[in-house]
Amino acid sequence: MDHEKQPLDNILDELKISNHDLVAASTKHLTHKMVKKGRKGKAISRKIHFKILNALNSITPEDVEYTIKDLFTY
Repeated sequence: MDHEKQPLDNILDELKISNHDLVAASTKHLTHKMVKKGRKGKAISRKIHFKILNALNSITPEDVEYTIKDLFTY
């Protein structure tokens, strides 16, 4: 099941964070393909949602913390 482009895509563009930056920041197994699917709205599991969320929160300023609802509409 596919969804429209996700808010994650806009957030990463605004912060100038690449897919590779997220993969490199992740402490869990996160791949470029997972991030690409997440940005485009392709169906990914809740577990992958949290991997992306944790990687993003690890490289953003300490006063900014995103939630799943900030990144995904489904």
